[in-house]
Parts: sequence; C-alpha cells; structure tokens
Amino acid sequence: MFFEKFRSFLHVEFEELYQEVILDHSRRPRNFGEMPDADVHVHANNPMCGDDVTVHLKLDADGGLDSVHFSGNGCSICMASASMMTQKLKKKSRAESMELMHKFHEMLTAEQEPASDTRLGDLQLLKGVRKFPLRVKCATLAWHALQEALDKPGQHGATLSIEDE
Repeated sequence: MFFEKFRSFLHVEFEELYQEVILDHSRRPRNFGEMPDADVHVHANNPMCGDDVTVHLKLDADGGLDSVHFSGNGCSICMASASMMTQKLKKKSRAESMELMHKFHEMLTAEQEPASDTRLGDLQLLKGVRKFPLRVKCATLAWHALQEALDKPGQHGATLSIEDE
C-alpha cells in the first residue's frame, strides 16, 4: 500500500515537472531567433499540425556545433523540444550530437521504453510524449532538421528544407 502511494506521488511529481519544463521552454525558448552568420540553415515543417521550424548551425573548425539556434513556430512540445535541443547540443562535437540525437529518437520511438540515459539530461522529461504517437513528430521535428544538417557536411551557407510527414 505504501509503495503504491509513493509510486503515485512520484508519478504526479514527474508530471508536474514535465509540464513546468515544457511550458517554460515553450514560453521562453532558449537560443531562439535567426542566426544570419550560420553555416547551415535547415527548414522543417510538419503539415499535420502546422509546426514550422528552422534550425541554424554555426560550426567550429572541426565540424562540431559551436552554436545552435532555431526560429519558427509550433506547438508547445515542438518549441520546448527545439529549445532544449539547442541547449544540450551547443559546443558538442558532430559525433556527440549524432549520438544524442539517436538516443533522443530512440527514447520516443523504441517499441520498449529504453532505460534512462543520463546523457540526455532534461530531455528525458519529454519521454512521456512517446505515449502519443502524433506528438512524437512534434517533439522530433527540430531533431530531424539537425540530422539533415549533420548528414550534409560541407553545405556551408546552405538552406536545406525537409517536410516531416
């Protein structure tokens, strides 16, 4: 009985933290805005719900992410995920960025819920989105744009566009 109440309490606490973080990042997104001197701009949209995001990357000499910004508009999950992504990936190498991207995608899409991965940090708060398949696209849109940018090294100054269906 005690453990059931404790588990219920933890679930409520997690849900409240999830809502608080999502709302904070969607209302006050970090690294939001155009980056005119970016090396790569990738525009992505999800026509199913109207999310529309552009990811701007400034690369370092080794091809790592010196700076990551995003612009656009979308639902609170899309905006929060993009905001949290930019914070997590700033100053990361290309390999680290790709690994985090794959871990994040796996967290939301794997058939079996994967074990917690501390490397994801606060991004783990978005794992509840996996229960709502249509919302997974919202949470991963900016990440798909990032992947497009990282898959196309040497696209300096390029503006790429993807449509996530």
